Amino acid sequence: MNGDDVLIQARNLVKDYPMGDEVYHALRGVDLTVKRGEFLAIMGPSGSGKSTLLHLLGCLDTPTSGEYLLAGTPVHTLTADALAELRNREIGFIFQMFFLLPRSSALENVELPLIYAKVPPAERHQKALEALQFLKLETHAHHKPNQLSGGQRQQIAIARALVNKPSLIMADEPTGNLDSATSDKIMAQLSELNAMGNTLILVTHEPDVAAYAPRQVRIRDGKIVSDERVKKP
Repeated sequence: MNGDDVLIQARNLVKDYPMGDEVYHALRGVDLTVKRGEFLAIMGPSGSGKSTLLHLLGCLDTPTSGEYLLAGTPVHTLTADALAELRNREIGFIFQMFFLLPRSSALENVELPLIYAKVPPAERHQKALEALQFLKLETHAHHKPNQLSGGQRQQIAIARALVNKPSLIMADEPTGNLDSATSDKIMAQLSELNAMGNTLILVTHEPDVAAYAPRQVRIRDGKIVSDERVKKP
């Protein structure tokens, strides 16, 4: 594997949480390599460590021990400010609960990562509009979240994740609050993004959602128990 092709290199990641006099071992030595352009699903039951792993890979948290390189940057050595800067530059997030600002329009919600990146207003507006156009939601640009369906709100969250053109898109149970038809539409859009070259990591407990990913990683009790390539039908 060419080193330039590797986006994520995690070695022996451990994450412990103190709980009174005891310690909860959320991750127990995880190794994971992800190439640029891959689409993988991380699966596991509640309490397996999949959300903890997502938080570490997404630079939302740091490991207790181990090494994590994202695009060649040693994440495990960064300060909180440097971690936040890397996260905003390299990663787009899609969450189950959408996390849209209720009093802001769809366009303003999509613009948020660009505000943090200090992109000038005119350029910010144009890029956000282009992201909405990609998802065919430009006619909803000035709608507030409460004027949109659940599926449309998730599409706004996808546009927000894309607007900075990140190296990595991370989706945490992105269809958890949606009906099956809308879920299929969202997953088809994520698959299209991957086909365009975006690296995508999906966390889910639903086998039909994970089936969209050509690579499936299963985690249990804080350890990876399988890592398989799945032939698409």
